[in-house]
Amino acid sequence: MMNLSEFQNKDVVNLADGKKIGSIIDYKIEPAEGKIISFLIEPLRGVFSFRGGNKIEVKYENISKIGEDVILINYQE
Repeated sequence: MMNLSEFQNKDVVNLADGKKIGSIIDYKIEPAEGKIISFLIEPLRGVFSFRGGNKIEVKYENISKIGEDVILINYQE
């Protein structure tokens, strides 16, 4: 079992283009079953941009692999 903090310490990389897209900030759970249904990702921002704004929601089934340092996802905008 992994804690949210363990997910937050991993880079999230999109398999579609090989780019890092951001960091996990939260997840959604199905209350009846207690299973993770999606992750919320805060996209990378430029040095001079502000945090906040659009979050990316990635369904759990779009996660290809969770490794030691990285989470690989299939994400298409």
